[in-house]
Amino acid sequence: MKQVTIGGVPEHFNLAWYLTLKNGEYKDEGIHLRWQDCPEGTGAMCKALRNKDIDIAVILTEGIIKDIIDGNPSKIVQTFVQTPLNWGIHVGKNAPYKTIEDLKGTKAAISRYGSGSHLMAYINAENNGWDLKKHLDFEVVNDLNGAIKGLTNGTADYFMWEKYTTKPLVDNGTFRSIGNCPTPWPCFVIAVREDFIESNKEDLKTILRIINNTTLEFKDIPSIDRTIANRYGQQLQDVQEWLGITEWSQSLIDKTTVATIQKELHVLNIIPEIVSYEKLTYKL
Repeated sequence: MKQVTIGGVPEHFNLAWYLTLKNGEYKDEGIHLRWQDCPEGTGAMCKALRNKDIDIAVILTEGIIKDIIDGNPSKIVQTFVQTPLNWGIHVGKNAPYKTIEDLKGTKAAISRYGSGSHLMAYINAENNGWDLKKHLDFEVVNDLNGAIKGLTNGTADYFMWEKYTTKPLVDNGTFRSIGNCPTPWPCFVIAVREDFIESNKEDLKTILRIINNTTLEFKDIPSIDRTIANRYGQQLQDVQEWLGITEWSQSLIDKTTVATIQKELHVLNIIPEIVSYEKLTYKL
């Protein structure tokens, strides 16, 4: 049986992978697909791809584009979630900050450099007209638990993370939400190591066919809202709202979108150059 390792955040976006694994759909095709939780997010997955700890990653679009340009020998083979990610901007419950403008020049908690929380801090700063050199500062906290500690003890001032994942922490008073910052592009893609693509094209096509069949019908699964609410400790109303604004994809990210993302990252000095569409993607 073919051994394949896939990494992703342990969040509601990836429930479709859990369901297909639970149903044994990959094993039925002779593939032993092993899921690896990556709670630290995109930066950790980029490192895992480079180190060959994982073969495939369900990863933030802007993060993997930056890392491929920085030398990660991987390619985007498909968009996974077509809609933007809604990043919540959070502060500690006792923090003095009331508005996003109050955060200018303070310290952002980030999971690691090159992560979504790091890159989106730049997008948020640009959206609000801040000086990117003067008004951005970072504290590496590794993951959501690290952010809770950082914002509680004051080593960091704000933290950007997917707003529905952090909503339970807002509900219980650990965080206060003072705004949102949606990504201006599709949020998650599926990226694969180049050497794995070359030697496992048919297995990869099979894996994508299975997951795409599930995401196509994901919203029609009976009581899927309750399943998500129970599994991820979220309010049913929040899950229903999230389902209403989220669309999955079964196709490769297009040239125009990739160009838009690269232009934005280049303006922010997050990437040193704009590269060809073919350097970043692979059409199976």
